Amino acid sequence: MVHSPGFLAIVNDAKTRVQEMDVAQYVQLLKSGEEHILVDTREESEWNAGHVTGAVHLSKGIIERDVETKIPDKDKKLVLYCGGGYRSALVADNLQKMGYANVISLDGGWKGLLNNNEVEKTLP
Repeated sequence: MVHSPGFLAIVNDAKTRVQEMDVAQYVQLLKSGEEHILVDTREESEWNAGHVTGAVHLSKGIIERDVETKIPDKDKKLVLYCGGGYRSALVADNLQKMGYANVISLDGGWKGLLNNNEVEKTLP
């Protein structure tokens, strides 16, 4: 997908402030057993087409509104994913502004997770 220059500019700006990990690093996190919450920030139609088993669905459109109710512990480690790692970076930036202290954007997103056999997925 080709993204517009304006969108890329705000994503790149957000990425200067957020922590990222790639899919290989996420697999290592899973293997370590370290406690975290995986949050799918994609739209409902994307979620319905497939998602990581056990992920929490809070789309970019509603996460800021609902996150404090769903995940009240602002120190909990949150790993956010979207389609490729752009929207999740924007969400991570906003969650940090809301006081969430341990937020990570997954670079590679669903596309990278889908191609990884070590991550369990729920598909229709």
